[in-house]
Amino acid sequence: MTADKPLRADARRNRDILIAKAREIFDAGDFFDLRFDDFARLAGVGTGTLYRHFPTREALAEAVYHGEVAALCDRARQLRDTLPAAEALAAFLRGMVDHIAAHEGLARTLATLLADRSGTLAGGGKALEEAVADLVAAAVRDGTVRDDVDPGAVMMALHGVGAAHNRPNWRTEADDVITLVLDGLRRPR
Repeated sequence: MTADKPLRADARRNRDILIAKAREIFDAGDFFDLRFDDFARLAGVGTGTLYRHFPTREALAEAVYHGEVAALCDRARQLRDTLPAAEALAAFLRGMVDHIAAHEGLARTLATLLADRSGTLAGGGKALEEAVADLVAAAVRDGTVRDDVDPGAVMMALHGVGAAHNRPNWRTEADDVITLVLDGLRRPR
């Protein structure tokens, strides 16, 4: 698929259906049990439609990944625009823990599929880091967050939370890590 011309409405709808079905399958952790052609059948579209939009599993995984990143970045912007800065940052970080908890299969599937496409993952990571940086910058401007912490450190904490997902008390510990991060970011009075 080329980015040169916009898709017709029916083609866009079919592409969106394929991405939604793939996301559901990835989330369930069933991706590797299916042949690639099965995605078309499960999405209710023809095999030609699948290959026209996504010639490979990796192309479909990239589309799912970019959709996830875009949704998370949109969430960060929405929070920044509707809540006080410190609350927006806290809500986003706690929401990331919720997202990680709810989509463990999706994260594992995407990491496996895109392992040799580090540029794809790096681009999404950069977009998320920019979203976090915007939230941190807003909180610095309003004086609620210290100005000497790099947003990359906040991202590193989120990566650590995600990487430790197999720990027995993960959810409690993840919430505790976010509390530590938020407490550490708070500007002393």
